Amino acid sequence: MRVRALAVTAAVVAIVAIPATPGAAEVTTGAAATPAAVPTSAGVPTPGGGPTSARVPCPKAVAPKVTRSPRPTPPPSVPEHRVVGGDALATPGLVVPPGVPTPPKVTATSWLVADLDTGQVLGGCGPHEYATPASVQKLLLAATMLPRLDPEQVITVTKEDLDIAPGSSAVGLLVGGRYRVETLWLGLLLQSGNEAANALARLGGGPDGAAGGVREMNEQARRLGALQTRAITPSGLDAPGQFTSAYDLALIARACFADPTFRRYVLTERTKVPAQRALRAKGFEIQNGNQLIYRYPGALGGKTGFTDYARHTYVGAAERDGRRLVVTLLGAEPRPMRGWEQGAALLDWGFTLPREASVGRLVEPGELDAPPSPAVSEPAAVPPAGGTPAAALDDGPGAGTLVALAVGVAAVVVAVVAARRVRATERGTG
Repeated sequence: MRVRALAVTAAVVAIVAIPATPGAAEVTTGAAATPAAVPTSAGVPTPGGGPTSARVPCPKAVAPKVTRSPRPTPPPSVPEHRVVGGDALATPGLVVPPGVPTPPKVTATSWLVADLDTGQVLGGCGPHEYATPASVQKLLLAATMLPRLDPEQVITVTKEDLDIAPGSSAVGLLVGGRYRVETLWLGLLLQSGNEAANALARLGGGPDGAAGGVREMNEQARRLGALQTRAITPSGLDAPGQFTSAYDLALIARACFADPTFRRYVLTERTKVPAQRALRAKGFEIQNGNQLIYRYPGALGGKTGFTDYARHTYVGAAERDGRRLVVTLLGAEPRPMRGWEQGAALLDWGFTLPREASVGRLVEPGELDAPPSPAVSEPAAVPPAGGTPAAALDDGPGAGTLVALAVGVAAVVVAVVAARRVRATERGTG
C-alpha cells in the first residue's frame, strides 16, 4: 500500500510538470530552429545573433617605436555598454560585413566608420575599447554648448580660462580680452585652443563655471548613448578617469555634424582673432589644422587631437555621391601615416562598401533612456494561426498553468491523506 500511495504522488507531480499553456513548447522550438545571421568580428555570419568569442586581428601598419608615458588604466568593462549598437561590436578585434574588402592597415588602436545619415556602422576595430580622447573631446563640448550659446555674445577672458598645461595648444587669447563667442568656437575647432575650451565650458556651465560645463558634457554624452565616455576636462587635456571609445566618438560627431553652424566652423580655412586695443594687442590670423579639408575631395571637416597618453586621435567626415561617412580613430602614431591620412584611407574604404553593408548602428539621441515597453499581463483570447502569440508568452504563469497547479496540489493532498490512512491500517493489524 505504501508503494501504491507513492506511485500516485509521483504521477500527480508528473502531470503538474507538463506545460499547461498550449503552443509554448512549439514557440521555443521554432525560435531555436530559425536563428538570425549577423556580422561578427570574424566577418562571417554566426547563428543566434550573439557576439563571437573569436577575435580577428585588425590590419596594422608598423609604426616606429616611440618613448611614451604608460597609458592610464581604463575603468572595468561593462558588458551592456560593449553591445550598444549591436552585439557584433563587442569585440577588441576587427568587425566588418561578410565579403567586403579588407580595411587598410593603420596604426590606430581602435577605429570606426559609420554613415552620418543612416547611422549604419560599416566596420571597426575594437569599437567599444576604452581610450583617451585628447582634443577630439572638444567635439563633445561643441555638441553640448553650441545650441546653448549665442555666437554674437561678447565675453571677457579670465585668468582661470588660461589655466592650461604649459606648451599645450592655445589660440592666444589674453586675460581681460573681449571676444565674441563665435571667435572662441573658431579658435577651438581650427587651432584646438584649450583656453577657448575653458572659456566656453565656463560660459555654458552656469553658476558652477567650467566644472558645471563638464557636468553638462557628461550628461550630453549619456543622452547621446556614449556610455563609455567620461569628460574630466573640457579641452581633452589628460586627466585621471577620462576616457571614450571609437563608437562613442561617432555618436558625438554625428550630433555635431547635424548642426549647420558646426559644419560651417569646421570647414573654415582661416579667420582673424581681433585686436585688443585696451590691452594694446594686435589682431592675428589662425588657420584650420585639419588637413583633410584641404586634401580630401568632399571633406566635411573634423577634429585632430594629440597628447602623450592618447597619442594621435582623429575624427573626420566626407561626402561622396550623396553619401556622408564619418571616421573616428584613437591611439594612432603619425608614421607611416598621420592621423588624418589614416582617417582618409578608412573613408576611402568605407565608400567602396555597398550602402546596405552594416555591422551595427549608431543609436539615436535619447534612445537608451526610453522606458521599457509595458508587459502584457493577459494573453490574447484567440491565438492567431501558427501558434501562441509572442505577447502571450509572459514571464508569469498563465491562467491554464494556475489551474493545473491548483489541481495538482489538491491531488497531492489526497494522495498524502490516503498514504497516512494506509500506514495507520498497517500499524493496527501488525
